[in-house]
Amino acid sequence: MRYKSYWLNESQLEPRSYTCGYQGCGHDVGSDKGWNFIDGEGQIIAAIYICPICQRPTFFGSPSQVPGKAIGNKIEHLPPEIEQLYEEIRKSTSKEAYTAAVLAGRKLLMHIAVQKGAKENLKFVDYVNYIADSHYAPPNSQPWIDRIRQKANEANHEIKIMNRNDAIEIIDFLEMLLKFIYEFPGRVNM
Repeated sequence: MRYKSYWLNESQLEPRSYTCGYQGCGHDVGSDKGWNFIDGEGQIIAAIYICPICQRPTFFGSPSQVPGKAIGNKIEHLPPEIEQLYEEIRKSTSKEAYTAAVLAGRKLLMHIAVQKGAKENLKFVDYVNYIADSHYAPPNSQPWIDRIRQKANEANHEIKIMNRNDAIEIIDFLEMLLKFIYEFPGRVNM
């Protein structure tokens, strides 16, 4: 009995290069092992490839890769709570959860401010101002701080879905900020 659509185990698929989206792997790989999903007309409409490094499956459908490559880079010398939240933001982008990433980016700014001495239970704008006024943000970054504040406010207070570009903006700024506040000083003090 033939199903209308089905998964077909293939010993050798059309080779594909990709970045493995699993945390702890993240290698740029090529694979030709996995399964194809065949529609009722015999067309391949999705595939699962096996990473040759970590041996875990990655789904490719139109147009997604799951898990995808996380936006941003690992940052060294972060306090555990800051690192946990930053990695949570990155992981959410690998699953295309961009609104969640932007909202968590807002929360990360609050955590950074408190970790650096701001009082708890302030308004978000007070945390952002604390980071800027205490010179934890680099010179000339005020337009970026305002942009992040506006984006985070949109995600938090409006009925608006954030997209990949919104998440990239937030993570690019956060990555720079985390390197400026934690990673570079940590390298010098090693």
